[in-house]
Amino acid sequence: MTTSRSFLLICTVGIFCFISYNMIRMPALSLFAESLGASPERIGLIVSVSTLMGVLLKLPSGALSDIYGRRFLLRIGVVAFGLPPFLYPFINDVDMLTALRAMHGLATAIFAPSALATVAELYREQRGRALGTYTACTQSGALLGPFLGGYLVHTVGFSTAFVTAGVFGCIGMALFYSLHLDVATPPRNGKGLSPVLSEMWKGFAAVSQNKKVLITSITDAAKMIANGALMAFLPLYGVAAGLNPGEVGLLFTVQAVTSFFSKPIMGRVSDRVGRQPLILLGLMVCAATFVCIPHVSMFPVLLMLSSGFGFGEAVVSSSSSALVADSSEFKRLGAGLGMQGTIMDIGHASGPLLAGVLIANLSYVQAFAIIAGIQVVAGGVFWAAMKRA
Repeated sequence: MTTSRSFLLICTVGIFCFISYNMIRMPALSLFAESLGASPERIGLIVSVSTLMGVLLKLPSGALSDIYGRRFLLRIGVVAFGLPPFLYPFINDVDMLTALRAMHGLATAIFAPSALATVAELYREQRGRALGTYTACTQSGALLGPFLGGYLVHTVGFSTAFVTAGVFGCIGMALFYSLHLDVATPPRNGKGLSPVLSEMWKGFAAVSQNKKVLITSITDAAKMIANGALMAFLPLYGVAAGLNPGEVGLLFTVQAVTSFFSKPIMGRVSDRVGRQPLILLGLMVCAATFVCIPHVSMFPVLLMLSSGFGFGEAVVSSSSSALVADSSEFKRLGAGLGMQGTIMDIGHASGPLLAGVLIANLSYVQAFAIIAGIQVVAGGVFWAAMKRA
């Protein structure tokens, strides 16, 4: 396979896998959990638990891809996308749902760092454009998934939505296994567990001492706090404001459409003007749109705010992954992007948990204002810290 064909394969597989994943994740998951009797705090936990798997596993899986090669980890990741959706129709209590979400979280935890590192390896000179294009493809899953999931839940029920998600995941799995991804497998020194653990430790140590990687990842996590909060509680807020599940799904679709078209463009811009100004700009846009959402209930206005948040998210994401790749040693790309994924997922998992506690004790308006403030503070800290790094 040529570089362009390998890139096309990883993008196409990403599209199908993330359509599957997002058909379940939003808005169906929150609504399904609520139908099982989950409280706001428990809904936050259920939404977060798959992301917590990323917190635990993205750094190790990224480091393992540096040792065993990207293809090996990607093979495991696509299976974790394709099979779990078929189990959701058999869930009948919140504890079972929490356990299944943890298992389903293996998909992104294993697949994402290796896929990003593969793209960064394929395109060393134009990483902003390439990573922006790849993440736009995965974002198309967030574009179509919520709309399809919300529409199917509204019209034919949860079970059909879950099975359909499984079909999309299996298509991605079949594509990956039927075509050969042309990426190098790194040589291994020694056999057995000890050399592997030694290499993993070297990767952990290298990225944990890289200030630019850590600062960028922590800043990205602030954006993901807001993203996770929206994922968990925009469906509940939208239904309470008079929208149906299909319209709520459309809010996420519009957010994803904007992000989809913006990421490749903003990736090119970051290649030319630099990553740091765009990361700061994106955070401010996310904060400004996020804080406004609970003040309105009109569907067209919520569509505009969702689109604005999608643009801000695209500006941050297209620059942050490229900055982490630029700042990492080439042989530690998987570990560096795994570290970013781990820290991002801490933010993503914290968002629903934090929002659940705040909404239960305060209100949507106050909760969203606090989370927007976190993004503003993170932007200021990022700008000051990068000047010193």
